[in-house]
Amino acid sequence: MKKAIFIITACICMYACKTQSAKNVPPDILTSDIDSSIKPGDDFFMYANGGWIKHTPIPEAESGWGIGNLVMEENYTRLKKINEDAIAAKGADGTITQKIGDFWQSAMDTVSINKAGLSPLQNSMDMISSITTTNDLLVVGAAFQTKGISCFFNKYVAQDDKNSEAMAFKLDQGGLGMPNRDYYFNTDARTTAVRDAYKVYLLKTFKQLGGDDATVAKNANAVFILEIKLAKASRKLADLRDPYKNYNKMAVEGLSKLSPNIDWPLFIKNVGATKLDTVIVGQPEFYATLDNELKATPIDDWKNYLRFRLVASSAAYLDSTTYNNNFNYQKSLTGATQQRPRWKRVLDAEENAIGEALGQLFVKEYFDETAKKRYSGLVENIRTAYKERIEKLTWMSDSTKQKAYHKLAAITKKVGYPEKWKDFSTLKIDKGPYVLNVQRASEWWSHYDINKVGKPVDRTEWNMTPQTYNAYYNPSNNEIVLPAGIFSVPGMKDANIDDAFVYGYAAASTIGHEITHGFDDQGRQYDEAGNLKDWWNKKDADQFGKRTKNIIQQFNEMMPVDTLHINGSATQGENIADLGGLLLGIDAFKKTATYKKGDKLNGFTPMQRYFLGYSYGWMYQEKKERLASQVMTDVHAPAKERVNGPLANIPEFYEAFGIKPGDKMYRADSLRVNIW
Repeated sequence: MKKAIFIITACICMYACKTQSAKNVPPDILTSDIDSSIKPGDDFFMYANGGWIKHTPIPEAESGWGIGNLVMEENYTRLKKINEDAIAAKGADGTITQKIGDFWQSAMDTVSINKAGLSPLQNSMDMISSITTTNDLLVVGAAFQTKGISCFFNKYVAQDDKNSEAMAFKLDQGGLGMPNRDYYFNTDARTTAVRDAYKVYLLKTFKQLGGDDATVAKNANAVFILEIKLAKASRKLADLRDPYKNYNKMAVEGLSKLSPNIDWPLFIKNVGATKLDTVIVGQPEFYATLDNELKATPIDDWKNYLRFRLVASSAAYLDSTTYNNNFNYQKSLTGATQQRPRWKRVLDAEENAIGEALGQLFVKEYFDETAKKRYSGLVENIRTAYKERIEKLTWMSDSTKQKAYHKLAAITKKVGYPEKWKDFSTLKIDKGPYVLNVQRASEWWSHYDINKVGKPVDRTEWNMTPQTYNAYYNPSNNEIVLPAGIFSVPGMKDANIDDAFVYGYAAASTIGHEITHGFDDQGRQYDEAGNLKDWWNKKDADQFGKRTKNIIQQFNEMMPVDTLHINGSATQGENIADLGGLLLGIDAFKKTATYKKGDKLNGFTPMQRYFLGYSYGWMYQEKKERLASQVMTDVHAPAKERVNGPLANIPEFYEAFGIKPGDKMYRADSLRVNIW
């Protein structure tokens, strides 16, 4: 899995719902947020969350606001305290405490940062100025990529999709300044506005770098034209979902034939790889285009491209002018009109740099063994429910079912935090320029990953930190990873959450969701050992494809903002996982004493609270700019559609809330999606 993925896979934040009548008992969040003016069968998302949304504006500094932000507010406060305690402790050089404290001090020293301006980048600027040949470009590009400066294309190290026991060197399309190819070509008003803002950002950056107006305009335009050519050769979002079409393994010699103007042995050497024989190329046509442009585009244009990439990739860690230029462009994508507090932005950067070091201190204070045991048990309850659901499938043959059982049983669960922590002793962090600390951390991670090539796969490793508010399924490891942060509860104790709530929240939207990813349109193509391998009977595979077409069509019809429709093909994996997670959560919940007893809590049945709990996990609203960007670039549908979409396919939802023909969410039996 790529570290860059920052997909909202699940939102878990739980509040206690006590039945006592004591004066100090907080109100039941599930019922107090209901908007009773909306029928549950017309828009369940707004019925469940509308009260909160109506009374909670999105902060000016944010692109959206919801339950995940409330969880993170508490986590930010906790992490800030860890940093401040590290400064006070004055840890010995080389210790985790020293690195955390110095990182925080260097990042918060705005006086020194503003005084320095772009000067911390001078060595990198000199490297660009010295370029005279294509090979020079590649040497500088390799150095930049290890420092976290995005340019040319994306490289990373991950398990070989067809041999999960081996770590592979992978190459994907990349090098663009805007989020993806569609921003360069779509003609709707909103995308055009983003493109215009990006052109202004180019001009401001080149003005900052120096030159008269004519030279600035010429350089900015040349870089934009170059990016258009790279964008034209880039695949669309939905096309990136096919693991076979995006798996092109070849010898390094073959890569040199694909793009002869790139000295690949030189590039590979400069990123630190040794004894590398093969690479996996995601999109060969992109590299053919890049190769042509390295020859056809004047080298001065490429040098200006690198100058812009250097400044843009570093803007968050530099002076206020550089940051503001970048922020003003980002507003067109996010809708945020004010900057987030600096200390929160620093914590985000620190998360990427030394997040696991922070995590060691985080879990000591904020995640106990009782919570870990509860959610580990929920994983097994969901696993059992999935096995029983597979047994009942009428469209799948017994031979495929047997292999599905093996894969399900083999899924590894990682809950809370890793058993083994990474060793950051060789990472240098000091009180010097903030941007250089970030660059050295990127270099550390780059070398850490490169050193995995040719070595046994460490299946115990985590690709998220314990405090992360997220979760993931890794098909190559056939594992689900559930960090402690995803179970953080602002101001509440986990033990006080009723089962109906927690099954809707944790069991459905996170645990069931992630396990279902092992059997979605992508995950199902990997076997129990994590290899890209066809283990399905052809008839069963055809049946699966037929059923997924229904969920693609359902989401294609949804239009969350302006005239933008959800891309049902690109989002199908997440939509399948949402539906699967809800169904598994229902099956597991029905076995609990809470469900069997059937007592109402604050006027709602256990099953009603289950659906309210799931919806509460997606209590989120976005500004239109961010919503549009999500629809264009994200494989996740917006929060509202992630609630209303799957619920419309679930019989228990219709029964729990009396959904009838004529209600806006009602779907005839023949239209309801039925996969797992």
